[in-house]
Amino acid sequence: MHLNRVRLYPVKSFGGLDVRSARVEPWGLAADRRWAVIDETGRTVTARERNRMLGLTAEPLADGGVLLGSAASDPLRVDVPTDAAPVAVGVSRQGTALPAGAEADDWLSEQLGAPVRLVWQPDPTVRTVSDEHGGHDGDRMSLADAGPLLLTSEASLAALNAWTDEGAPELDMLRFRPNVVVDGDEPFAEDDWGFVRLGEVRFRVAAGCDRCMMTGIDPVTLQRGLEPIRTLSKHRRRDGKTWFGVLLVPQNEGEIAVGDEVSIG
Repeated sequence: MHLNRVRLYPVKSFGGLDVRSARVEPWGLAADRRWAVIDETGRTVTARERNRMLGLTAEPLADGGVLLGSAASDPLRVDVPTDAAPVAVGVSRQGTALPAGAEADDWLSEQLGAPVRLVWQPDPTVRTVSDEHGGHDGDRMSLADAGPLLLTSEASLAALNAWTDEGAPELDMLRFRPNVVVDGDEPFAEDDWGFVRLGEVRFRVAAGCDRCMMTGIDPVTLQRGLEPIRTLSKHRRRDGKTWFGVLLVPQNEGEIAVGDEVSIG
């Protein structure tokens, strides 16, 4: 079994980007989801409410900043706001973040058609992984929803596509927003893993990942549909939720790369 894909999402709920390799830090992949969008009250804004966020891009820069991109306007470089005063944010177990500034806010507000702000997580060691998602003492994470990394399997996606109604469009892995994708052989074998090693980094499988209606947004057209939740509800439903992929917590730091061998245990 091998690692087929590595993806970063520098800004929470923006479109992601494939990379050949990434540095694994205790709280996730370097440059992954350290930025987020909030509204005027500090509440987190995601693609669940604003589909068009998935059509925006963010390229991580060497100094920690990001280059924001949109098909509708010129790109904008945003530097790390190290001197800004913290603002309250609605991200669970986070409390505050640093605002990127008026230029970034204006750019994003124009893209989303509503007043929003861009914020940065200065210290990922303050945000714990919740008990609900398999967190242990000392586990920390970025601004991701549930865990430091999300792993999915090509074998599991193939099974899901085989279950969908005849004539339904084939589901793309991008709907599930994984950080790492493995090829695998047995569908949903990852549900039963305790630990997994990708290249030189060992991870604890903290919990399964319950899926929301955000997976129903086509990553290309940005249109909403019933899949994959409809099919997952028939085949992958338990505890009143639908499941696809598993959450990983790094056990050491190191590099991972496409093509790395994957071993269990």
